[in-house]
Amino acid sequence: MTTTSDSSFHIAFCVDNHYFRSMGATIASVIANNPGRRFTFHVFAFSITPEQTRRMQEFEKNPDIRMVPHVVDPAIFREFSDMIQSSYLSLSTFTRLIIPSALKDQTDRVLYLDADMLCVGSVDELAAMDISDTIALVIPDVGWTTNNQPDGRYSVLNLKHKQYFNAGVIYINIPLWEQNRISETAIQTLLADSKKLAFNDQDALNIVLDGRARYIAVKWNYIYSMIADLKQGKLQMASIGDAVFIHFAGAIKPWNDWSGHNARDMFKHYHALSPWRDMALDQAPLNYKEMRICSRSLMKQGRYLEGLRWYCRYLWTSLAGKFRK
Repeated sequence: MTTTSDSSFHIAFCVDNHYFRSMGATIASVIANNPGRRFTFHVFAFSITPEQTRRMQEFEKNPDIRMVPHVVDPAIFREFSDMIQSSYLSLSTFTRLIIPSALKDQTDRVLYLDADMLCVGSVDELAAMDISDTIALVIPDVGWTTNNQPDGRYSVLNLKHKQYFNAGVIYINIPLWEQNRISETAIQTLLADSKKLAFNDQDALNIVLDGRARYIAVKWNYIYSMIADLKQGKLQMASIGDAVFIHFAGAIKPWNDWSGHNARDMFKHYHALSPWRDMALDQAPLNYKEMRICSRSLMKQGRYLEGLRWYCRYLWTSLAGKFRK
């Protein structure tokens, strides 16, 4: 693949083999809604098959697009290997934290994105923001994680500033990030008290960047819960206002075709524009959590027999898993 260019807007992902398909739709959505802008997409993974490489290269038929794969060598974590081995955390937990160091010779800023989101607008406003004196731009999380109750993240993490961000979108000033050793400190923080940090590296970054990151509008990481809709039997997507990036956080995703939720239509549109277009969406629940949500949604829709069938499968799968342990 070709090298990057300073005039590109750099975006980074961390994926495993299960998330290349959804990442493809994310990238396709960014390109479709930002015609004429040059992008360099960095893809970090512990392994990248020739097939995934071939698919990524298809994006480069567009002269404005560059794809740069980064196969992560576990040896990069050697400094922390003893601590990691003594914890329950996997190396994948730390992957997003190596992005600034890996890209410091290629660009001075990078937008990190989770691979379960879609872009539905222009990134021009974000790209034009002055972050010269800011380590990172972040976006507030939603729901119970942001309240100041005993179980809220403010209280649990003892944050001095009453703000908590979702790490699915982070716009990073690489030189300042590196100068302040944000990644190294976050890794040390996570490993020192991993049981307390239920949200792993997200919690660690919130601690390290407490009062040091700048918060921007929710539209740059608009968190949409399909589970909340399905639990109420709702299949229509609610208004997303002026959102630019829709983050489908939670266990149910828009590529779960079985959900019946019309967020699938948005995903299908961009999926069809990606090199993974030939891969089918998930036609049935794949694990007991999805089975339970599917059952509840069908019941709410009045489809009781189907709901009961999936509830029975949920019970069987859940019990089978416990017995295997």
